Amino acid sequence: MRFHKLTFAAVAVAAGLTLTACQNGEDGAAQGSAPATPAASTPSTPSSSGGGSSAGSANQGGGQGSAGTSSNGKGTAAGAGSGGSAKGGKCRTDDLEITASDSTVGGDAEGTVAVQLKNRGSGDCTLSEYAGVDVKTSAGSLSAKRTGEHPGPAVLKKGTSVYFGVNYPLNTSGGSGVRLTGLVVTPPDETKSVTLAWPGAATLPVTDGSGSPIKVGPIGSAGQGG
Repeated sequence: MRFHKLTFAAVAVAAGLTLTACQNGEDGAAQGSAPATPAASTPSTPSSSGGGSSAGSANQGGGQGSAGTSSNGKGTAAGAGSGGSAKGGKCRTDDLEITASDSTVGGDAEGTVAVQLKNRGSGDCTLSEYAGVDVKTSAGSLSAKRTGEHPGPAVLKKGTSVYFGVNYPLNTSGGSGVRLTGLVVTPPDETKSVTLAWPGAATLPVTDGSGSPIKVGPIGSAGQGG
């Protein structure tokens, strides 16, 4: 009987040691696997962050590239436009056929002469806003005053015409007035003039001499026939 008790006690101790060993093994496995969880999750955060950063860089780069292309495109277009205007050059007196005609309409308070400039040169040319105009009279020459409009330069294509108007007061006084004898036209930015016969009314009313009563409009301010 004593032998059986000792044997049972030995078996119980052995079982207790085995259970303790198993528990220690499980705890060790649990403790060993615990660091694996942060180790696995740690790379995912930088990887996600890195991917977002790369996408952001790509988007920023793409945006800058688009802006550069757009800017360069506009620059090229502006350069081509400027080059085209410069290539035409200004209209020279020798390349223009200049004529004048009466364009006064019945009932108007002022008389109007339309001056025509026709480009007979070899290519297109550019006219700035105003031509110089002097009217010859029996009392001397009168320089026309600009009306003050500013439409900007005009390109006159080869073989085409443009007109501007010269306005003057009609002599309704009943007196002889001042006789008109000629019209001198100097194209814009030129020094060479052309003298034409005066096509309008024969006389101007006598004024007090306080200023020229004759006005000139910008290039394009009159049309054919009025």
